[in-house]
Amino acid sequence: MGTSTCDMMVVPKNEMNGKLVKGICGQVDGSIVPGMLGLEAGQSAFGDIYAWFKNVLMWPSIELLKNSSSIDEATKSKLIKEIDDAVIAKLSEEAEKIPIGESGIVALDWMNGRRTPDANQALKGAILGLNLGSDAPRIFKSLVEATCFGSKKIVDRFIEEGIPIHKVVALGGVAKKSPFVMQVMADVLNMPIKIAKSEQTPALGAAMLAAVASGVYPDVETAKNAMGSGFDAEYYPIPENVEKYNPLYEKYAAFGSFIE
Repeated sequence: MGTSTCDMMVVPKNEMNGKLVKGICGQVDGSIVPGMLGLEAGQSAFGDIYAWFKNVLMWPSIELLKNSSSIDEATKSKLIKEIDDAVIAKLSEEAEKIPIGESGIVALDWMNGRRTPDANQALKGAILGLNLGSDAPRIFKSLVEATCFGSKKIVDRFIEEGIPIHKVVALGGVAKKSPFVMQVMADVLNMPIKIAKSEQTPALGAAMLAAVASGVYPDVETAKNAMGSGFDAEYYPIPENVEKYNPLYEKYAAFGSFIE
């Protein structure tokens, strides 16, 4: 979970029964863990959507600061960096206080097209329900919800195709840095989410595979148990939030069908 997302799933071959999941990016035997089927999906934009919104908000301030004659260049640079570092955290803090569904704003996360389910790179993002009371935290909250709804669309596709999901593990910049986003994700998916402790999880996974290939460990499971770094956080769905997000998700899905 970073600028975009990559959703990777491993499934025992005997549980697939020859199924081919429609609308995802790939399904390959042994592509992630030997002896299991690897399935891949993902979103074309995730953290990039938050960054886009931050840049929209900051543009006037940065331009005015750059051209200001009231402060020196060093102070300008320092102020711009301070604002840049603080915007997303402040938006998250304020968005968290807003009751779910209160604003009436619903966004689509297709700012960079749609990767899965059912790839369509011609699609664009959209925001529904704006009015003169739609401030920055409320719009930001709708964008966070949209990215989480996009993830739920992927989860729903696997479940619709008869593939159960028993555990969700998140890694990457957003998973590490944003408790707000991860709590919304847990509430929207209605699933607990564990956050991998390692700062370099893909590299650690590659090292595990190398350890098996070189004979240090007999199989991936043994290597995982010996080399795995575990988890440093877990987010649990809040039942009342789950109930509130269900109708909002349906609105997101209907809005997406209309736009498409």
